[in-house]
Amino acid sequence: MDLYRLRAVLREPSDETEGKYLAEIPDLPGCRAWGDTSAQALESLQSVASAFIASYRDRGDPLPPKVAAAIVDASEHRGFSEVMVAV
Repeated sequence: MDLYRLRAVLREPSDETEGKYLAEIPDLPGCRAWGDTSAQALESLQSVASAFIASYRDRGDPLPPKVAAAIVDASEHRGFSEVMVAV
């Protein structure tokens, strides 16, 4: 199992997000999740990002370069501004 440290962007609820928090990973185009709370959006984003990366692997497609470079040793995990994704 690989572990990735990916930068996430969290957006406040707005009319554009239909009153939900929006979390996304800019380095994985289209990888986004919504939630009623910021924690919910980020938790959902972890699952979505994991599925995105698994999909790349299943199809035999290379990961976007910034994602491929984001693989880390699990013992280095720290901080709250990143999303850790295990695939």
